[in-house]
Amino acid sequence: MKKLFNEDITPACEYCHYGRITPDNNSVLCEKRGIMLPTSSCKSFKYDVLKRRPQKKLQIFADYSAEDFTI
Repeated sequence: MKKLFNEDITPACEYCHYGRITPDNNSVLCEKRGIMLPTSSCKSFKYDVLKRRPQKKLQIFADYSAEDFTI
């Protein structure tokens, strides 16, 4: 069976099962450790797939027309 998610995920409180991000996005309220930084982690880290935010797509192609690709 093909794995859906990479197992090489660096632990971070921002996508841990036990953490809740504060409204200002500057800290995480952890059930186990209290207030933590979003990039920190502890031994109780449990990955939550739904909390992971995808990276923004890079806009590779700007507004090109067909004339830009003709010689």
